[in-house]
Amino acid sequence: MSEYQVRPATLSDAKAVAEVHALAAKAAYAGLLPEDQLRALAPATREAKWREAIEFSEPQVHVAVLTDAQGREEIVGFVGFDRSRDAKTPATTGEIWAIYVKPEHWDRGVGVALWDAARDGLEEEGCTTVTIWLPLRNQRALRFHELAGFKREMKTAKTSQLGSVKIEEIRLKRPV
Repeated sequence: MSEYQVRPATLSDAKAVAEVHALAAKAAYAGLLPEDQLRALAPATREAKWREAIEFSEPQVHVAVLTDAQGREEIVGFVGFDRSRDAKTPATTGEIWAIYVKPEHWDRGVGVALWDAARDGLEEEGCTTVTIWLPLRNQRALRFHELAGFKREMKTAKTSQLGSVKIEEIRLKRPV
């Protein structure tokens, strides 16, 4: 049993979700983005986005929480999921819009707990397949998702702009 509990995010979690997003993105994109762009990945630039997502459930957001001996909660990760945003995908295709974990909690089961919650939520929505877009150079994320049963869809490779840098991305897919 994991020491981490996963629950739907509340509006009061938006700041912590933004902090996790900024910390994890900085670690994940180190070496992919220039230092000035890594510094620009600040929680303040993300809090309003996550507050709106949580309020309107677009995407649905769940948080991974670690509770200390005094009962204080620390949000250590989150997942955002919903229907696929990709054009021409069936209504039964879900998407992991974002999944991030604080780097000091990597390799401790947080990502698996978040993936399990997203899979359950997508299943409740009637989704039969799920996708995620990942940078090809993010080996940690690719490995995690491949271990979770996702397969690369080689014909989906595309170039996206992330700040001033072009990033090669690929879509991965698996049954829910």
